[in-house]
Amino acid sequence: MFDYDPYAQLDPVPEFTVESDDLDPDLPLKAPQYSAEAGGSDTSPHLSWSEFPPGTKSFAVTAYDPDAPTGSGFWHWAVFNIPADVTSLPTGAGAPDSGLLPEGAITLPNELREPSFTGAAPPEGTGVHRYFFVVHAVDVPTLDVDAQSTPAVLGFNLHFHTLARAVLKGIGEYGGAS
Repeated sequence: MFDYDPYAQLDPVPEFTVESDDLDPDLPLKAPQYSAEAGGSDTSPHLSWSEFPPGTKSFAVTAYDPDAPTGSGFWHWAVFNIPADVTSLPTGAGAPDSGLLPEGAITLPNELREPSFTGAAPPEGTGVHRYFFVVHAVDVPTLDVDAQSTPAVLGFNLHFHTLARAVLKGIGEYGGAS
């Protein structure tokens, strides 16, 4: 399960730095980043990025669990058209009416068809899941993606417009929020 890197099959791009006050790389997620049904609060983590390419014109942020027992993973969050002068998102920016996303940013419906961050909720018996929080440096100011599209459609568009990528992974498992 842990051998699969969902970004390895894409064209290679340079990496840049992403950090978080709420996530520790490759360590268990904290309770707020779990879903309410799993004892958390569906709170998107703080993310801050730097060292991206000078030609960056916007950013996209995604959160993805490739280990969900679906055959296609589970998209927890997808935001795009983040202006190039924005280099962080505060804790809770994934709440629909938080007002914490920059003007012009678009949040797509996640796997639950909600335009928000949905926290981790690994089903019992499915082991440890990896959560990829990814910031994509984009070569255009805006992507022409319908606001009702899926995160996979965003990913398809990002394939052609990503200059560089920053990845921060956390892990979680059933009962991890308690």
